[in-house]
This record gives sequence, C-alpha cells and structure tokens, in this order.
Amino acid sequence: MMRFNTTRRGALKGMLAGSAVTVALPFLDCFLNENGNALAATGAPLPNRFGTWFWGCGMSPGQWEPKTEGKGFELSNNLKVLEPYREYVSVFSGLKAFLDGNPLRPHVSGIQSIMIGATGKEPDPSIDVIIADAIGSSTRFRSIEVATTGYASHTQSRRSSSVINNSEISPLALYKRLFGPEFQDPNAADFSPDPRVMMRKSVLSAIKEQRDRLNGIVGATDRARLDEYYTSLRQIEQELELQLTKPAPLDACTVLAEPAEVLGGTDIEVATANHKLFARLMAHAIACDQTRVINVSFSDGPSSLRKSGKPTTHHIYTHEEQIDEELGYQPGAVFFERKNMEAYSALPAALSSIKEGDGTLLDRTLMLVASEHGLAKHHSLENIPVFLVGGAGGRIKTGYHFARQGDPTTRVGLTIQQAFGLPVSGWGHGSLHTTRPFTELLA
Repeated sequence: MMRFNTTRRGALKGMLAGSAVTVALPFLDCFLNENGNALAATGAPLPNRFGTWFWGCGMSPGQWEPKTEGKGFELSNNLKVLEPYREYVSVFSGLKAFLDGNPLRPHVSGIQSIMIGATGKEPDPSIDVIIADAIGSSTRFRSIEVATTGYASHTQSRRSSSVINNSEISPLALYKRLFGPEFQDPNAADFSPDPRVMMRKSVLSAIKEQRDRLNGIVGATDRARLDEYYTSLRQIEQELELQLTKPAPLDACTVLAEPAEVLGGTDIEVATANHKLFARLMAHAIACDQTRVINVSFSDGPSSLRKSGKPTTHHIYTHEEQIDEELGYQPGAVFFERKNMEAYSALPAALSSIKEGDGTLLDRTLMLVASEHGLAKHHSLENIPVFLVGGAGGRIKTGYHFARQGDPTTRVGLTIQQAFGLPVSGWGHGSLHTTRPFTELLA
C-alpha cells in the first residue's frame, strides 16, 4: 500500500457556482504508520477530541443511576438507549454543586459548577475552551457549538463571563461553514453562496477530478473508506436539500406565506431530527480535523422542549406534575428525560460509524454529558447526572460507575483535564475546588 509522506492533512478543493469549496479528507490508512495509530510522516499520534452535550431539567432520582458500582454495571431505565455504547460510558452519581453563599440561580448554578468549576460570577472559561486551547489551535475551527432548538444563546461554552460562544442553530448553515467558500471579498457589501445550488450540484461534483486522481493512487482499503465518506456526505446533502425543495402542488392545499428556513424548535421530535443532522456533520468535521472540540446544547436550562402539538414544556412537567405514587417518579418529566438520551445516542452512533486508524472516532473522543439539576422539581444541586462517553485515544478508561455522594462535580472536570495532558493538579473555586481526579479512570 502506498503511503503519503505528508505532515499535514490533505484537502480536495474546487469551484461550485463561482465559489470556492473545500472537502477535507479523513485520516486514510495511507497517511498512517503500520499500526494505524500515528502519522507515517512525523510519527505524531492521531489527535484526540473533546465534546460537551447539555440538556436541561436534570433526571429523576432512581431512573438513571446504576444499581452497582465499578465495571460491569447495568444501564438504568433512562440510559438503556445507550446500550450499544455501554463499554464507552462512565456514570457519576451523587455529585453535588456547592453554592458557598452564592444565590441559587436555577438552571445555571449546577451546570456552571461542571463547566467552569464555580457557582458564582467568576470570569473563568468553560472547560471546553480550556481543552480547545490545548488541542484545537491548529484546526480550522477551534470549536464548533450547536443548539437544536433554534436559539443561538442556548450555549454552555464561554471564553469568559462576558465572551460567550454562541451556537449554530442551522445544520444548513453549519454545512456551508464546513464546505462553503473559504474566501469572501472584504470589499463586497454582501455575499452569500446560494445554498440551493450547493445542494443541487453537491460539493462532490466540484472536486470530481481530484477525487478520481486520489482514488487512482490509494489502496483498496482507502478507496472503500473514501467511498463510504463521500456517500455519507452526499446523504447529508440530500437531506438538507429536502428542506429547500418546494413540494408538488396539491389541489386541496391552501397556499400560505412561505415560511422561513426551519432552524430547529422546541418540539422534541424536531429538535431530535435537527440533532441527528448536526451529529453527522460534526462527526465529519472531526474526522477531517476541521475541529477537535464540539459543544451541543440540546435544550436550554429551563427546558422548553414539548411534545408535538402540546403546549406543556418539560420544565412545566418537572414543577407541576405530581410524582406517581406507584411509579415513584413524574411520568411526563421522565418521558423527556428518556427522549433526551435517545437524541444524544445519535452522536456516539455517528462517531462510532467512522473508522479512523486502528479504531473509530468514538475511540478517540471524550464527551462530557451533563445536566444542571438532580431533581428539577426542587432545583436540586445534589445527585446531578454526569457521564463521560468515549475513549480519548486510550487516555481514559471506560465503563465505570462511581457513586460518590456529596463529592464536588469538579472532580470530573479535573479528571478530563489531566486525561488530556494539561498540567493541573487542582480545579474549581471554594468548596468546589478539588485536587482529586478519578484516578481509576486515568490510563
């Protein structure tokens, strides 16, 4: 098999409707050493990646915590949808956010304890920014933030208390960022490529000659992987194209004003479908080393998600629905809790479907998955659900349940930073400051 002596990632470039387009390449076997775990030209290891995934209104006690500690635990009711990835999942129960005299900010204090190590108004960056500064400086996008419900302000990522990393709310817009023009004339008053043209012709058509040339010089395994990659990309394009295609007329249909592009919404099914598209796009961005850090806000803190055609939101269920005496929980709230995890499962599915070297993207990614409350009915800061998913390139062990009643949430953040090689021995403020990572997880 031919191996390329290159120290940087390749990319295929072309023109589409007068605009420059770029399709980056995944790490093909021809770029790697014989073991498939480092670049052939430099010996540098394949990169590790980090992500955060947030949902609002926590989880009902007893519905997510495994019954046994250590390895080999059984996933509980709310997490059963993650069974295909159980070996990659570590669960932390009993963790607590401490206020230290700060006022409780419902739907804020808990997640800030996890993301910035504080519950006050400290100006610290969120943990994703800390990791991105360490591993993302050489990529096209230091990080990518998305929100599925149509609000850019739904984000947990920040450089400081006054510099917030707003979310992308449209899969189409993210597609254009990843594959659209690299250069726009700074003297032009306004310029935007027509997404309809991009969808109809496909960026793949713009790089056909380079694709054919590359296929002629790589081995059979890489050709097969490229074919899978191109096919997946075209499927995403076709799904996005449907959002831009006018349907055939129906005699019984009354034509209303043309709606704006669908950017997501608070309908749980719309948000889930939006997230599935985002997940596949972000997996491609990671595979092509366009970014090494992603952040997903599936909902806002006071979750505005609702059932199709129903006005009652998840948030209202948590406060107004009675706990069913027979079930022992709020069934309406638990419906959303399980739907949240069902939606999340699309991300590890997308990452595990892409082979990279001797593993998959899920093997080389670590995701912090968390909410902001334990029992949202009481705005509890105790037993906040926190999970880690993915292998971080072997830097972290997986598949554990830690029940640590009353331990600070920051223990997880410190563990993450040390897993990525950051020279930190402690993290957090006040009672949240900890020098105790979960050493059992550190490889």
